[in-house]
Amino acid sequence: MTDVAAVRLPRSVVERLEREARRLGLSFEEYVLELVLRDLDPTERAREYVEAAHDLLDQAREELGRGDVRQAAEKAWGAAALAVKAYAEWKEGRRLTSHGELWEYSRKMMDELGEWVYDSWMAATGMHVCFYEGWCTKRHVEEALRRIQKLVEEVEEKLKS
Repeated sequence: MTDVAAVRLPRSVVERLEREARRLGLSFEEYVLELVLRDLDPTERAREYVEAAHDLLDQAREELGRGDVRQAAEKAWGAAALAVKAYAEWKEGRRLTSHGELWEYSRKMMDELGEWVYDSWMAATGMHVCFYEGWCTKRHVEEALRRIQKLVEEVEEKLKS
């Protein structure tokens, strides 16, 4: 697992960050990551997205081990979203800023990497729904993590080439 540091911020600042993240349809972690990485060049930003995606996968497994299926599901979704963002940054220097853009780019990835991307993306989308609705089980999350792991690793390999 990647080293993680805790940062203490005034509650009012955290609440503002949470509101803005929700408004943009991002997780808190995704939003903060976007703020921190916004001035990097696309290649560096793509690498950071992949590293953060790996970290989210680790966190998802930890959450699952603690029995928090919903949090594990949301971390899995975040990892997939970051993988798609990384690919767009690497391939075109394009920053994706909405769920609609993520969906659009996932179609591009299907064309370029293969139809298996559809399965990974749909598993991730199911995890996003699970976070809000709480319908999935541990087994659902485990299967989604397997598929999302492949997506993250394939994007990481592209970045190395």
